Amino acid sequence: MEEIKLAKKFYVDEYQDSVLYSSLAKAEKDRKLKEEFTRLASIEAKHAEFWRDFLKRRNEEVPPAKVNKLKVFSVRLLRKLLGPGAVASLLEMGENSAIEKYYLFLTSFELDEEEKTEVAKVILDELEHERFFAETKRRFHAENVRDLVLGMNDGLVELLGTVTGLSAVYVNSPRIVGISGLIVGVAGALSMGIGAFISVRSQRQVNESVRRRMEVLFKVSPERAREEIFEKLSEVGIPEEVAKEVAERLSSNHEAIMKLLVGEGKGENEIRSAVYTGLAYLLGVLFPVLPYFLASNSLVALPLSIVLAGTALAVVATVIALLSGISLKTKIAEMVSTGLGAAFLSYLFGRLMESLFHISTL
Repeated sequence: MEEIKLAKKFYVDEYQDSVLYSSLAKAEKDRKLKEEFTRLASIEAKHAEFWRDFLKRRNEEVPPAKVNKLKVFSVRLLRKLLGPGAVASLLEMGENSAIEKYYLFLTSFELDEEEKTEVAKVILDELEHERFFAETKRRFHAENVRDLVLGMNDGLVELLGTVTGLSAVYVNSPRIVGISGLIVGVAGALSMGIGAFISVRSQRQVNESVRRRMEVLFKVSPERAREEIFEKLSEVGIPEEVAKEVAERLSSNHEAIMKLLVGEGKGENEIRSAVYTGLAYLLGVLFPVLPYFLASNSLVALPLSIVLAGTALAVVATVIALLSGISLKTKIAEMVSTGLGAAFLSYLFGRLMESLFHISTL
């Protein structure tokens, strides 16, 4: 039965998560994080106990819950390399995945009232975990984890496609392919970094503009400010009576209104976002380009380039999958197939250009 199969998986996942959080707590030096990880470990252990009892009530065998040593090692390594904010960002993905799975379980299978209540409590706990990880991300400025992953992935895929296409043109000139790849890579890193800078800066400027506008509105016309709050609340579907009462009560609390309308704090730092994105892109560039400076011709360098880039893509996919609860095979297949697929199409295009213009003989 699908219900039993899922319950067994939930039991194993919750047990492994309790061990993971306990391990993080033991290694954590930040006192607040240490306490939170200890608390999370206890909650996940209770969840595992619930699923174990769920299986026993149905006379089903409880599967052996082995510790996922690779996941524990990966998380602790990332904690040392990237800090607690990066780990919180990736663990948050796992909480999102768990919430969706539990909600689907709750709404898809016949459970008694007590079990429905317990599953609902589990979902609420997971939502609270997600909130904790989101707060940790803000506390340790982990918003740039996305920049790292996307930047490196873009560098890998784009430069693998570039050097693969050029290999079809400059078969006997691997250095030309390598140098061209580096030029394209540096230009791409600058472009990505500048794009990230402008995007984050523009969003911050918009938020600051809204904040200044609301501050002026509060001082000049408190009544109009209340109307603005009411309109914003109504737009998101809050009943008119409730929205009006909330607007009245919040109209005197300027800071709370600012957080509601534009968020809190300064938000993401545009310089840090640009640096993370650009450097991650350059790191991704190195894998497909390096073989062209070592091999005697491009046809020898090409398979080495594909292997290095494919391995790097698989490592990135493995880390994401392990920490977010996504299927390892699915994530690796997704990232590697898209990257190699782009490289194959680029090679075909390079062959087409060579056949049309005979570039290598020029």
